[in-house]
Amino acid sequence: MSNITTAERERKHRNITTRMIEKPVARQTKYYDAEIRGLYVSVLPSGAATFNLKYTCPILGKRASLKIGVFDREKFSVQNARIAAMALRYRIGSGEDIAALARQAKARRAKLSGVSVDQMVDEYVSWMQAPVRKRDGELRPRLESWETLASQLNRFVRPRFGKMIASEVTNRDIATLQADILAGRTGSKPSLSNARHMRKGASGLFKWAAQPSRAYVDRSPCHDLEPLDREHPRTRVLSDNEIRVLWHGLDREDLPWDRRTRLALKFALVSMLRSGELLPMHRSELAIESNAGFCVNVPFKRLKNRKHRPNPHPMKQPLSDLAMEIIREAVTSSEQQFIFESPVYPGQPLNRHAMSVALRGTKHEKCRGKTKTAGLCELLGLAKFTPHDLRRTAATLAGRLRIPRSQIAIALGHADPSAPVVTGVYDTADRTPEAREVLEKVAAEIRRIINSPAEATAPDALMPLAA
Repeated sequence: MSNITTAERERKHRNITTRMIEKPVARQTKYYDAEIRGLYVSVLPSGAATFNLKYTCPILGKRASLKIGVFDREKFSVQNARIAAMALRYRIGSGEDIAALARQAKARRAKLSGVSVDQMVDEYVSWMQAPVRKRDGELRPRLESWETLASQLNRFVRPRFGKMIASEVTNRDIATLQADILAGRTGSKPSLSNARHMRKGASGLFKWAAQPSRAYVDRSPCHDLEPLDREHPRTRVLSDNEIRVLWHGLDREDLPWDRRTRLALKFALVSMLRSGELLPMHRSELAIESNAGFCVNVPFKRLKNRKHRPNPHPMKQPLSDLAMEIIREAVTSSEQQFIFESPVYPGQPLNRHAMSVALRGTKHEKCRGKTKTAGLCELLGLAKFTPHDLRRTAATLAGRLRIPRSQIAIALGHADPSAPVVTGVYDTADRTPEAREVLEKVAAEIRRIINSPAEATAPDALMPLAA
């Protein structure tokens, strides 16, 4: 039953006036005109007001609403809106589908504007790159994954649609590109992952382009596409023997990959951090946690699960003795600021893809399939794996030691799988001791596997480094 009283209904259906429109409102409010049936004005708290006409479509027999214009005391007054509404009602009475005609006119205007997909992509990338203030108070790009999204658009969308007018790209065009990627007809091998990436990039682009402030397209062409098959999650975990071969193999001096890149791979296994969290590590992020030992404060902007963290604070990740041994070897001078400094660009951290490239190797551009520089997996005789598989391997070692999963989740920087999501908003207690216990046990297990005795280290040996 409606909560609107008769008095309220009468107040809503009365002649619209300029004073009524300009009166401040606390929320979006609609005023219906008593003189012209179906004419109403929608007023926002910001003061913006839009005239619309509600009517019954003579073709479909359905109720619809059409925007007439934006209120302006001088250029588009209440009287102008009434005249426009009367003209539209006459056309409706003559059997016209005014909404369909308006969409066609909008499409023609977009086509005449000549906005190509290439131009639209350029503008979209600039929009993603624009700095905005984030939760932690720092100015960063509006979409921090803009480089990945731009790469998806440049690889899949530009080559096929770049020269086309944006409004001419259809649902069939997107579906055909998806089918070509799945069949390997785009110059690379068939790939379900690439098809998924294309859809994500194209969907974001056209959804952005369809916003009323741009209206480059009337509707995103990425709707009602054939569902893609599910991608199975990776389950690669290194065995004890593979861990032993990898660890000792990374110490070989005849390998073609930089020593710090190899140390970063060791650190990924020991620290359970992601590539994006550990590679940019700065000396200033190291700290001593009272008498417990060292830890690294990973800035909020480098954390993957920022949306699910209740506070924009750094993540304190404990460092085991084995992790500190790796850091001491990686830092070769007092001037070195980044723990894993790039060998090519002094003063800068390793590239975020450095570890994955080192594992798989690089290939010739013209001679597909032939290795230019052999990867560490090939050189050490190991089945292929990724840096993230080292994180999974460390978590598996912890599970094998019968450490509770809730505790392993803390060490991984995940939410407790046994607790509701909202619990993390209320429970802000420091869980560093639980994470330290997990990481120290994992380090001890790795030492056992590689048969390397632990070396005693003075607790303040790295104080000058952490300063």
